[in-house]
Amino acid sequence: MSETARRRPTEAEAEAAVRTLIEWAGDDPDREGLRETPARVARAYRELFAGYESDPRAYLERTFDEVGGYDELVLLRDIPVVSFCEHHMLPFLGRAHVGYLPSNRVVGISKLARVVHGFARRLQIQEKLTAEIAEAIQDILRPKGVGVVIVSEHSCMTMRGVNTPGARLTTSHLMGEVRDDSRTRQEFFELVRGQ
Repeated sequence: MSETARRRPTEAEAEAAVRTLIEWAGDDPDREGLRETPARVARAYRELFAGYESDPRAYLERTFDEVGGYDELVLLRDIPVVSFCEHHMLPFLGRAHVGYLPSNRVVGISKLARVVHGFARRLQIQEKLTAEIAEAIQDILRPKGVGVVIVSEHSCMTMRGVNTPGARLTTSHLMGEVRDDSRTRQEFFELVRGQ
């Protein structure tokens, strides 16, 4: 069955699943402190996975051609990333740094953050998330180059399993001149570091 044809569970079914997990964990879902938890979790998940409700690439459709001849790197640093590991459904939190080398148009900087948030609010692995953001910018804006770096801490690794709090994963996806021109690549990474 295709992804679009798949029936989405109802809110009541999602709440029932949370009740089951509470019981499986060893607690009573009818206990006073837990009675409203299934509804709260379902609402929280609806917000945390809002990236499935829209196409993040659509944020890049409105661009500006009047750039006054600007043809240097555009970089938005420290975009908060909140996503969920698709292997354990535990959060990973960090920062994205998104840059591109415009060819003849730019996009409003808030749209770069919206693209990051749109792709992040799905079950993800960080490597795929990094590539999705870069490829969307390349496909829609058609810049001379794109660079995306994400640095985050994965709770699936810090609070369970190997238990290594503070370990951070860094991923990058470079395209066009940001990848191929050594001076542009160096400038991009210097800007990411804040130098």
